[in-house]
Formats: sequence, C-alpha cells, structure tokens
Amino acid sequence: MATGLTGYDLLAEACPTRQVVYRLGDKWTLLVLYALSQRPHRFRELQRAVEGISQRMLTQTLRGLERDGLVDRAVAPTTPPQVTYSLTALGISLSDVVVRVRVWAYENIERIEIARHSYDAAADSDMQ
Repeated sequence: MATGLTGYDLLAEACPTRQVVYRLGDKWTLLVLYALSQRPHRFRELQRAVEGISQRMLTQTLRGLERDGLVDRAVAPTTPPQVTYSLTALGISLSDVVVRVRVWAYENIERIEIARHSYDAAADSDMQ
C-alpha cells in the first residue's frame, strides 16, 4: 500500500482523494481556477475569460469547486442580484499548483507537439 503523509492511498479505488484528482483532471477546472487566481469574476466575465466553456459546464464546474471549498460564491443584495466568484483560502493554496502547471505547459508545448507529430506519423504508417 502506497500511503502518503496522511495514510491515504491515491491508487486505491476507495480513496477519498481520488475525487479531488478527478475534479482537477476534468476539462475545465484548472482553467476556471487559473482565471479566478487572477481576480474575482462575475459569471459572464468568467465565461468570457475561459473561452469555449458553455454556460452549463461553467455552472457545473463552479458548483463542484464551491462544494469542495475551493470557490466562494458571493451574492450582493442588489436588483438584479450580482454574483461574484472568488477563490477561498483553500483555492488560493491550490493556485500555485495551477500556475506551475501553466508554466510547465508553456515551457514544454513545442516538445509535446513534436512528440504528437511523431506519434501520429508512426500510427499513420502502421495503418497503411
């Protein structure tokens, strides 16, 4: 059993930390967290900032992040109500990791694209 600092085993099916990894590994979570690490956003601002995300997926992503304690949803008592999303202290503690992933991706995208091209070329030649 590969246990970490707290005795959890990420590779075990029943490990509760898997849900966190699943959340972070989905298509939109890191992008939303990165946008919120820049500043708080209202819903439409966030949707414009994260290009390509649908209203449904943004809603779903924000609800999951709020449930996990990473994002705060503040409703101002105005007409119409103004809703602002921001990172909680827990979300801020994760933002350093998100920024490091972004930096790593920027630094390595050319090598990744070369590897993809090589893989695709080899796969194409195998199919002929």
